[in-house]
Order: sequence, then structure tokens, then C-alpha cells
Amino acid sequence: MTELLPSINWLGVLAAFIPYFMLGALWFTLLFKKQYAISLGKENSMPEKPAPIFIIGPAICSLIITITTAILIYALNINSYQSSIEFAFVIGLGYLVANTMTIAINPNIPKPIMYGIISGAYHLVGIVIVCIIIFAMK
Repeated sequence: MTELLPSINWLGVLAAFIPYFMLGALWFTLLFKKQYAISLGKENSMPEKPAPIFIIGPAICSLIITITTAILIYALNINSYQSSIEFAFVIGLGYLVANTMTIAINPNIPKPIMYGIISGAYHLVGIVIVCIIIFAMK
């Protein structure tokens, strides 16, 4: 699959990464800030300004997810918007949501189902956006 790297539209990867990452910023700091804090048992102790690792780390991970998704879209020759959305749901539910739920089911997360739903839904919405943009710019 690495032979596909030169044929990937890297501008498309960047165009898909930015909204995925920005969605996370909005999701966890604006849209679901309170619910996310509750799911972590930190409703009264969330820092106002997060440490850099909480910004840089998710950015790197989102970029890796976006690049991997682009490689798979090209390798599988996804050739329609419908196929790209179906693909997004397959990998979104099969990998991102399932993995998020696995991580959430942990004695250190006081409300694992709530955490899994909040974080998993972010990844599912984000990967749909990524797949649509990568396909559109293919």
C-alpha cells in the first residue's frame, strides 16, 4: 500500500485533517464540555487552559487517522460518495468507536459508557467528514 503514497492528494489529506481536528476542539470544549468532564469524573476540576499535550497529541493522532484513511480509500478504490460514507461507517464503528469504547471500559474512567458515547460519536462524525473530503479531492 505504500506505493499509493505518491498518488494521494496530500492537499486533500490536509483539507480533511483540519476539520476533523477542529471538530474535536469544538466537541470537547464547547458542545460537550460539561458532559465530557462528568464522564471523566472531573466536572469540578477541569483546567481552563489545557496543557500542550492535550492539543498536540490529538492533532497528531487525527493526522495519522486521516492519512491511514486516505491510504485505504485509494487502495480500496472508493469511487462514490455513497461508498465513501459506507466506508466511513465501517471503519468509524468497527475501529474508532469500538476502540474508544474499549479504552473507556477502564476502572479509571468513572462513567465509561458516557465517555465512550461522547468520544466515539466525535470520531464517527469526524471520520465521515474525512472520508467525504478525501473522496471529493481524490
